[in-house]
Amino acid sequence: MIAHNHQTLVLKVGSNVLTNSDGSPDGNTLSALVKQISWLHKLGKRVILISSGAVAYGRQAINIPAKADPILKKQIYASTGQIRLIHTYQQLFEKEGLHVAQILVTKEDFRDRKHFLNMRSCIEGLLSQGIIPIINENDTVAITELMFTDNDELASLTAAMVNADTLVLLTSVDGVFDGPPSHPDSKLISSISGSIPEISHVVSNEKSSFGRGGMLTKLRMAFKSADLGIQVIIANGKKGTILKDLTEDSSVPCTVFLPKEKKQSPKKWLAFGEQYSKAAVLVNKGAEEILLSEKINSLLPVGIISFKGSFEKGDIIAIKNESNQQIGVGKAEYSSDQLLPLIGMKNQKPFIHYDYLYISHHE
Repeated sequence: MIAHNHQTLVLKVGSNVLTNSDGSPDGNTLSALVKQISWLHKLGKRVILISSGAVAYGRQAINIPAKADPILKKQIYASTGQIRLIHTYQQLFEKEGLHVAQILVTKEDFRDRKHFLNMRSCIEGLLSQGIIPIINENDTVAITELMFTDNDELASLTAAMVNADTLVLLTSVDGVFDGPPSHPDSKLISSISGSIPEISHVVSNEKSSFGRGGMLTKLRMAFKSADLGIQVIIANGKKGTILKDLTEDSSVPCTVFLPKEKKQSPKKWLAFGEQYSKAAVLVNKGAEEILLSEKINSLLPVGIISFKGSFEKGDIIAIKNESNQQIGVGKAEYSSDQLLPLIGMKNQKPFIHYDYLYISHHE
């Protein structure tokens, strides 16, 4: 649960939590969540809120013909609804004596280490002043290839960025079930510490009515966050006291992903860097075994068979095995031109240093 010594929390609230069955905004749930976040703030917790709901607020206010282009329609709903959503948050938090800040992002905002650190500095600055950052994807300008899978991915990335202790994903069900949540024989899985292949075959991937992702998306993001040392909780945001219950009642129904040892900050950035990789290196079986072991190792040129693409020092590189399966990512210590004559050679400096290497053990 949310431990007393867990100071930094990232809270993601899904579309189905903030909407009614007809798709209209659920003001009662939103108000209850604000009161609970304010309560956590008074306990000394630093809370970053990842909030869906803009499209629902836009849909409520703007009437667009059904035949209109669906992408344009979503952009209009998102851009008009975001104002209404953040204004609602502002009013509710002001009643609790708190200020809020709005941050709209796309995947491109996480494209390099410098930009990543600048975003983190902004959020840390807001938190230091007791301001609640409210983050959402900028649906108005995002195009398909630059969109997050859903806000679960954005929340996981944010949790890694701010070195969060706990990531709470609020949805419209109690957690991860071993079948469709609506089925009477399905059982809630209260604690998870394994990997996706071990559990994905028993999890229903029913998508929510108004959100983009399903439970398998949540699983992937939860495992990745837990692998970075962040506790992840999936719980029912429709319950009016869920955040207080997660803090005070250890028996509240939910699913907890047990965290592994905390990773260094660069590894947290790299963990979500697959989409930014400029090229890929193919490693031999020996190098793969070394990288997947529990020992601390860098990737050396002697373990590289070949590479595909052109890159410079500092670029993110995908690491693939002989079966062309990606096993990790890392930051190149030198360019493709410099690497080419060194492939397979011993006694060379690391191509990817361990401090800037992330191996996907959980997948």
